[in-house]
Amino acid sequence: MRKPGVIDLFAGAGGATQGLRDAGFRVLAAIENDAAAAATYRRNHARTILLDDDIVDVDPRALRLKLGLRVGELTLLKACPPCQGFSSLGACDPNDARNDLVNEVWKFVLEFEPSAILIENVPSLRSDERFIGLLRRMSRAGYINRSYVVDASEVGVPQRRRRLIAVGVKTATNDLLPASILDALPDDFNRSAPTAGEAIAMAGQLIGSTDPIHRARVLKPTTLARIKAVPVGGSRFDLPAKHQLQCHKDLGNRRSASASYGRVLADALAPTMTTRCTTPACGRFTHPTEDRGLSLREASLIQTFPLTYRFDGTYGQVEQQIGNAVPVRLSMALGLVILNLLKSSKSAERARKQTAQLVT
Repeated sequence: MRKPGVIDLFAGAGGATQGLRDAGFRVLAAIENDAAAAATYRRNHARTILLDDDIVDVDPRALRLKLGLRVGELTLLKACPPCQGFSSLGACDPNDARNDLVNEVWKFVLEFEPSAILIENVPSLRSDERFIGLLRRMSRAGYINRSYVVDASEVGVPQRRRRLIAVGVKTATNDLLPASILDALPDDFNRSAPTAGEAIAMAGQLIGSTDPIHRARVLKPTTLARIKAVPVGGSRFDLPAKHQLQCHKDLGNRRSASASYGRVLADALAPTMTTRCTTPACGRFTHPTEDRGLSLREASLIQTFPLTYRFDGTYGQVEQQIGNAVPVRLSMALGLVILNLLKSSKSAERARKQTAQLVT
């Protein structure tokens, strides 16, 4: 029996693809127009057809014919449009041109008519009219849909990372989607998250490592001296006056930029891995005990990428790929949820038909 097929839109470095593969899907095709992220994707998912084009220029019908799929044959369409225009960490500009990429998802829905749709993004997208409009179109097309806000730590990811998850299933079963999306997880799925320290330890020692991405950002002498002055568990508020930045002094006791130069707490969850997740000045991204930022490999492990996952690009490009990724374990959990929902939908449909036959 063939595995269920999926197409990964806005695939990035392949975090979602890896998770969906772990859940039992065949990832048939992916679209990603960032050159460095696309190179990383190819290195790890060589059997998947990757279109490294702007999604605006991709013809869904041409892709469907290339894949040899009939309309309605695709199991899942997954999409994670760029979130910078919606993210609270960015400008949160409603007019950011990238926000309109949410609308590009619909042309693939129309062409493929997949059994299920999965959208992952930042929670603030939930109130955007483009997203609301997409859900309305899904409803009119026969997709029962619902949106949720999930913290990735609830499915075993060792970081606090709140994400918007929208699920649509083409079914006549109106009560298919649960109040909590995690209620649809298999009972034997391990939802406990390791600590940040446990995830970091998987990378091993930095000194002497042959892993090309187990390396930390090179720091200026003043930055290194500042980090050395931060105690275990501390942040910029613990710095003596001589190491405090003027911009932080100007903030006084206000908690703005409170995580800057903070050390990751080894016995707790890590903070959200951002596109600057190894840069101490940009958050609580300093190693728990060593005087350096997190290494790229340590950050990727917190994002639950496999230890053997390979990345292409410059240091900054890899850091960005890691921060932008869907955590692998979150994607795996969502893939298992989709499979369970589709199974429940089929069971309900069979029961409905049996009942109809008995009545007649």
